[in-house]
Amino acid sequence: MTIKDTAEEWQVTATQTPFVGNKTSVRTDDVVMPDGSVVRRDYQAHPGSVAVLALDGEGNVLVIRQYRHPVRHKLWEIPAGLLDVPGENPLHAAQRELYEEAHVKAGDWRVLTDVYTSPGGCDEAVRVFLARDLAEAEGERFEVFEEEADMELTRVPLDELVRGVLAGELHNNCLVVGVLSLYAALNGDGVDALRPAEAPWPARPFEA
Repeated sequence: MTIKDTAEEWQVTATQTPFVGNKTSVRTDDVVMPDGSVVRRDYQAHPGSVAVLALDGEGNVLVIRQYRHPVRHKLWEIPAGLLDVPGENPLHAAQRELYEEAHVKAGDWRVLTDVYTSPGGCDEAVRVFLARDLAEAEGERFEVFEEEADMELTRVPLDELVRGVLAGELHNNCLVVGVLSLYAALNGDGVDALRPAEAPWPARPFEA
């Protein structure tokens, strides 16, 4: 049996935006249910994000450690960032994030997986890329600020990350999804069977 998510949009009778922040906002929709009742739903409106699982020739994954204030943790993550411009090409955004956070470029890019991070309360969509054929980027390093100024950067074997995820030691959603997706790909049809880097993304349409 093959299953697949499908797009669907229920009627909204009213919508408000009670809070607007620097990057995201809170939206309140009155949604008509199948029985005709109307239910109010609050959710975070998010521009979307990209993340990069960068794999080197020795089977190590590039990871960063960063303080995340909402959860009061320093989390190990993979490079990631917002789609700052509506309609921005996600591959270009991913290449930018890999350069800015790790000063690394990649010669081979594939789509690893697409996810909604918390669809019950947020419309954030994330595209996770697999980047290979890594090399040091040219030029000066990108200047980082705030929490990013305290980031640590290292490379960890994929198998060790899988172990850490399953042991409950690693919690960042993009890292967890990316690591387990790559492990599944390597033990399945292989990374060459992954979607091309500019595959369509209905959740966040873009121009190639």
